[in-house]
Amino acid sequence: MSRPLIGITTYFDAARWGTWVREAVLSPPAYAKAVDRAGGSPVLIPPLSLGAIDGYVRGISGLILAGGVEVDPAAYGEERDERVEEPEPRRDRFEIALAGAAIQAGIPVLGVARGMHVLNIALGGTLTPWLPDAVHHERHAATTPHVLQVSVSSKVGKAVGDRIEVAMPHHQALRRLGDGLLAIAWADDQIVEAVELQGHRFCVGVQWHPERGDDNRLVDALVEAAMP
Repeated sequence: MSRPLIGITTYFDAARWGTWVREAVLSPPAYAKAVDRAGGSPVLIPPLSLGAIDGYVRGISGLILAGGVEVDPAAYGEERDERVEEPEPRRDRFEIALAGAAIQAGIPVLGVARGMHVLNIALGGTLTPWLPDAVHHERHAATTPHVLQVSVSSKVGKAVGDRIEVAMPHHQALRRLGDGLLAIAWADDQIVEAVELQGHRFCVGVQWHPERGDDNRLVDALVEAAMP
């Protein structure tokens, strides 16, 4: 059986090799390694021309919307909180359009952290620009592991069970869910930590990083859904 091509979104940043420092297309290796372990072939997708998106969608069998800096609130009609790091509007525009095209084409999608936010915005949803102000505590910004309740009937629940312990600091969260998205995992304060798109064979967003560590079940599920 051929290995499905799984696209992984990337970002531009300065990188050093030898004596050179140049702008480079970057991706943490954990994504590619997780896809490889799951039986897929990782393909890095740089945030270039919007005109390239149709070609990417025709060529890949699955998509990971990777983590990174928070999405520019202008993408969902809000003002940027000064406490949030500077956004990357070029990447935002590209990934929101890519997510929409992948969903339209029925391609399996896994949104990771920022990627879940991109997925939500692509479907018309919004974010809470600064979560600590909304929930009146800083627990979501901490690196301490916490347990999430997961819907067992969801695709995430079928992959990981009804509870999962994660450690993923974040200062923003989903507010209004995008069209067709269902909340499927929650923190103890009922902040939504995972979603899935109704009627899609596999379109999932999670607030944590399933590509890290030894638990590869969610990436396994993505690659399985992408198999021909």
